[in-house]
Amino acid sequence: MEKLNFVKNGAVRLPPGFRFHPTDEELVVQYLKRKVFACPLPASIIPEVDVCKSDPWDLPGDLEQERYFFSTREAKYPNGNRSNRATGSGYWKATGIDKQIVTSKGNQAVGMKKTLVFYRGKPPHGTRTDWIMHEYRLASTETAACNALLNKNSIQGSVAVPMENWVLCRIFLKKRSTKNEEENMQFGNDNRLSKLRTTKPVFYDFMTKHRTTDLNLAPSSSSGSSGITEVSCNESDDHEESSSCNSFPYFRRKP
Repeated sequence: MEKLNFVKNGAVRLPPGFRFHPTDEELVVQYLKRKVFACPLPASIIPEVDVCKSDPWDLPGDLEQERYFFSTREAKYPNGNRSNRATGSGYWKATGIDKQIVTSKGNQAVGMKKTLVFYRGKPPHGTRTDWIMHEYRLASTETAACNALLNKNSIQGSVAVPMENWVLCRIFLKKRSTKNEEENMQFGNDNRLSKLRTTKPVFYDFMTKHRTTDLNLAPSSSSGSSGITEVSCNESDDHEESSSCNSFPYFRRKP
């Protein structure tokens, strides 16, 4: 059977109607692991590209779609384990913690996924962008098997890329939406509400019999008086209505 090859000039070219949407497990087990052990791939659909030699918008493929690449990790320092992720216009910076990739059957750890964000400029004063990269690598148990196979090949005289250096990268541009703006507005409203809630309330005692021009009165500890403006029972006029002085006070009409 002829091997399917969908990579042309470093970019993926699928027939109309076909989409490449593998799961994390499929990327690690069916593609990355096979690549590391030099086994035949299900399809030649992931090109080999050094993702740190170019900026994310200059990598081959459709910028509006997720792009997948086999790449190798370059050590930042000769005796260190940190990878060099600097590009021409910026750098990739890891964010969060690495996620473990396990098989759906057996719950066996097969790989790890690292999330990185692209920054323009030089660290530590770079400007964050919406470019995201998921970097997949084999689990430590798989890497140990790769090292054993690498040592065997070196004894036989074959020369190849160190197997544990292969990674699989998924690069995409994070889509912006108005949801973030709505969340920011809601966050601002919540801040204003919290300030109102934390502000100590001031009570004005309008129920006292003595008038005063100072409104900043201390809260009254006694029970409330009969009303805002008390009308004496001794003052009577033609308006003898059913309400009494003990009821809620009212304003007298001007004669």
